[in-house]
Amino acid sequence: METQIQNLSQSIYQINPLVLAFVGDSVHTLYVRQQIIKEAIHKLNDYNKSCNFLCRAKTQSKVLDKLEPLLLPNEQDIVRRTRNTKTHHTAKNANLVEYKKATCFEALVGYLYLVGENDRLKKFLEISIEERK
Repeated sequence: METQIQNLSQSIYQINPLVLAFVGDSVHTLYVRQQIIKEAIHKLNDYNKSCNFLCRAKTQSKVLDKLEPLLLPNEQDIVRRTRNTKTHHTAKNANLVEYKKATCFEALVGYLYLVGENDRLKKFLEISIEERK
């Protein structure tokens, strides 16, 4: 099993980091939505506001700042590769640095999801929810 994870981890490095971010964005958004619906807010607009706050670039940028001291070398490498990837997009409500950090966070989440590092993924996603408090 460990060899399979190592092989998958090595092949992940061949995937464009922005593809990892694409996957990570979906994983993070789904996790946030699952947590928000547990709160039984009852108004759809309030669900959307909570989700939008936690999934926006400024918030994800702050989450990455909290996570960086916890990252393992392979995770640091994913963040570095993503940060160095050229992108032609920017966020509506964030500056370029925040947008890049948010993309790094999403790529990290996508990486952890794809290699099956579920314990670390859950820990990082839980930290991302703490931003609301």
